Amino acid sequence: MCESREGPQFPEVAPQSPSRQPPRAAQGARLHHQQEPQALQGAAGLTRAAVLFALLAISGVPCAVARADEPPPPASGGEDNAEPAPAPKTAAEERADLYARLAASTDADETDGLVDRIIGTYAQSGSDTCDLLLSRARKAIGEKEYDAAGKILDATIALLPDWAEGWNARATLRFLSDDYDGSMADIAETLRREPRHLGALLGMAHILEARDKPEEALKVYERVLAIAPHWHNAEKAADKLKASIADHEL
Repeated sequence: MCESREGPQFPEVAPQSPSRQPPRAAQGARLHHQQEPQALQGAAGLTRAAVLFALLAISGVPCAVARADEPPPPASGGEDNAEPAPAPKTAAEERADLYARLAASTDADETDGLVDRIIGTYAQSGSDTCDLLLSRARKAIGEKEYDAAGKILDATIALLPDWAEGWNARATLRFLSDDYDGSMADIAETLRREPRHLGALLGMAHILEARDKPEEALKVYERVLAIAPHWHNAEKAADKLKASIADHEL
């Protein structure tokens, strides 16, 4: 607002002495053409400005003029005063939240979605290079180029040995190559780094079944179901194995 405690400050207008010119009708055209523009905008212009100023103040319309000693208005809470956005969660932090939701889930469809998201976080190494190497290794595995995939995964593990998914990918490759001992060794390394790694646990159960160790395999499936109680894949595998064990006991 342009108001102050002392009221609006208007410029003073000096009184003018009566004109000694003849009546206006006698000099109309001459005054209209000869008077200076500044003279026309003098007292009358100032008076109009003062009236406009007063009207604005009465009507409550804000004015752009401010006193020199008037402090600037306080900031209205823009970006400078906004709280900083929270830092994005790491893959491990996101995974911990998902594991908690997975354990509490009672819906099979929700469980499947959470499992997919968790598996997606396994592939986030924090290194663009290692993420790219893993992508290339998976592509090679899909095309059954196992030798090429093995070399890529060896390099990945050498670059980032603490990343669980590098070991798990190589465990998968070795399982597909019928190298069960090598696969179990890589699964052990995976679980050392990510004890609840669902893919590694399922892989271990499959190998135990292939080695004709159904009771041990069932314990692993039960371990998976303790993490993901309503995961359809694990439930189906466990139920099938239970039926097989029951048949052998008859």
